[in-house]
Amino acid sequence: MYQQKFVNRVEELEILENAYSSKEASLFILYGRRRVGKTELISRFIGNRGVYFLATAEGDKENINNFKASVSRFLEDDSIIKASFDDWHSLFSVLASSSSFRAKASKSKVIIAIDEFPYLIEANRAISSVFQKIYDTILRQMNVMLILSGSSISIMENEVLSCRSPLYGRRTGQLQLKPLKFRYLAEFVDYGFEDLCNTYFVFGGIPEYLLKLDPSVGFWGNVSKNLLSKGSALYEEAEFLLRTEFREPRNYMLILRSISYGNHTLGEICYYSGLDKSMVSKYLDVLMSLGLVIPEKPFGAHEKFKRKLYWISDQYLKFWFRYVLPHKSEIESSRNGGVLESIKTDFPTFAGEQFENLMKELILEGILGRSFDTVSRWWGRNGSGKKGRGVEEIDIVAHSEKRGELFFAECKWTNSPVPINVVEALKTKSESLRKQYPGKNYTYAVFSKSGFKGAMHGLAGNVIFMNLSDIEHELFKKLKKPEN
Repeated sequence: MYQQKFVNRVEELEILENAYSSKEASLFILYGRRRVGKTELISRFIGNRGVYFLATAEGDKENINNFKASVSRFLEDDSIIKASFDDWHSLFSVLASSSSFRAKASKSKVIIAIDEFPYLIEANRAISSVFQKIYDTILRQMNVMLILSGSSISIMENEVLSCRSPLYGRRTGQLQLKPLKFRYLAEFVDYGFEDLCNTYFVFGGIPEYLLKLDPSVGFWGNVSKNLLSKGSALYEEAEFLLRTEFREPRNYMLILRSISYGNHTLGEICYYSGLDKSMVSKYLDVLMSLGLVIPEKPFGAHEKFKRKLYWISDQYLKFWFRYVLPHKSEIESSRNGGVLESIKTDFPTFAGEQFENLMKELILEGILGRSFDTVSRWWGRNGSGKKGRGVEEIDIVAHSEKRGELFFAECKWTNSPVPINVVEALKTKSESLRKQYPGKNYTYAVFSKSGFKGAMHGLAGNVIFMNLSDIEHELFKKLKKPEN
């Protein structure tokens, strides 16, 4: 197996080890988007305890031949590779009855990991039924852990995890592998904290993307090299990612582009895309089920709140649709320099949006030294009754039922220090929410990229000011990096 840099994943390894420690056979489903690190996780977990097999789109015959070769090497048993098998069931039947396999399984549980299982499904629509039979009639009685893994979230959820799947009810555990958290980016590039933030805003926590960064090149150099250069993997990655999930990605791309341009309501997306409401709703439902788009409602809104906003959830896709796709003709014409300067001009606005999202994540993770039940944004009328001007927004509203605390925060990604009196404006904006939630403990905060100006003495103890240095200090103090 090809191994790359392996960062963190302590919790995920523990989940897999707990599944492995079961005294009975286990069927574990592992899935997650492309490049998120499934292969590296499986490799680290298996060690020398089993077989890793990467399926391809070549069909059953080639995959069976390649799989038996992997098993033969693991068992050091040439009889397996010399045998001929017409189907998967006969292969597993012979494998399970072989003396070499039984000898291995008698000493410790054997792991059999089949990665990119969706390729087998696409080549043979009955493959889920085939593996249900294999597990029920062969593996369930043996000292085996079978792992089925895949990058196509739609196929894994519909064909493996769904209640309609023949494998439903057989799995003993499952895990959707998520991107790495922000604090682990320093393992990939030796940047100052501001450029670590910028890197997260663009590349997110996808290990494969972070491994492509050249630590000797600055942030903008890596953007140019990896996203704005013909032939670079990340220049084409977004289209490849969508083709993995959708056979006809055109309308999905149209909706994602619409959102990236600032169209966040259903009506705005319909108007931009030219698609009718029912079609857009259907496409949004699919995008949300795959985790590519997330809906947002204001803090405190009812579950059936209708005027939701829709956002692209993945940092790389946000950047690609906003900056790379619209400039593909210039990039193809090798006018990268002009594109880069154009991006730099608009980037502070883009980064400001991402800074809000980062601070929400860090607050949920405990950077303030305490936990909250919910962390979200709020927008609504301030009670003035004036149309348009009566709408207010608060970047972050967090709530703790246990402590009876409401926390209000503004995030400022500007090159100039922020006047400290911005907190007074925050208190004014929060007035309508405080009326809805009387008797709470109210805390206010301002997070600023470039610090603050003005005298802070005399401020109440329920007001917090944090610049990037403060955030960096608290992040690594409160959220210590676990040992790898």
